Amino acid sequence: MSHAVTRRTTLGLLALPALNAAAGAQAAQLTILSGGAAKAGLLTAIPVFEKATGSKVVAVFQPMGRLTKALGEAAAPDVIVVTEEVLAEIGPKGWLKADTATLVGRVGVGVAVHEAAPSPEISTPEAFKATLLKAKSIVMIDPATGTSGKHLAKVFADLGIAEELKPKLKFLGGGYVVEPVGKGEIELGLHQITEILPVKGVKLVGPLPAALQKVTTYVAAVGVKAAQPDLARRFLETLKSPEVRAGLAKAGFMGEQS
Repeated sequence: MSHAVTRRTTLGLLALPALNAAAGAQAAQLTILSGGAAKAGLLTAIPVFEKATGSKVVAVFQPMGRLTKALGEAAAPDVIVVTEEVLAEIGPKGWLKADTATLVGRVGVGVAVHEAAPSPEISTPEAFKATLLKAKSIVMIDPATGTSGKHLAKVFADLGIAEELKPKLKFLGGGYVVEPVGKGEIELGLHQITEILPVKGVKLVGPLPAALQKVTTYVAAVGVKAAQPDLARRFLETLKSPEVRAGLAKAGFMGEQS
């Protein structure tokens, strides 16, 4: 899948050393290290920011586990995008300026099937459980690295079906993990909604039932070692603009009170 998504932006799973080197290579370049679920929303904000500032953006998108590991290994992006839970954990470590935290949006976990497949019933915990048990194969992000994966592992345990699901589960390390559903390789995909909507060949059945749902809030903050702190703050202001807020909603994000 191509990661060249804007005219003047280099995006994708870049090597972290390249991210750090980029800041020194070009004075007008902004670097971002972000959780994967925020990708669709940031791809709305980045072109707006680039047009307004004339600056380029280099962004790396990773699951939260890998992202925090990278920060611990001296990655020094200008902007860091994490969940509120991770923000609380890493704030004391001095990797970002917690007082600059700016809302990106809130996102829930959803269910995906192939675009040509019938939509299964998932409106209640009982219906969702039955759909999981009926499915021949299920793909999700690895619970060891991804926000939704950790939550879903707990859901399976709470529903009492963790052992029954093990043979049919496929874990992926990051990115748009429901892509195999769109290719017809896996029957059911479970992931954060912002990482379902952009995927070719799949359709969003809907969010998990309310009693099983986890809504995650993503925030952006200036990195403590930012090479471009002023540009970073300007990017955070861009996230508040009506144009970007509308794009975030279209990408599957809810507002602060939604």
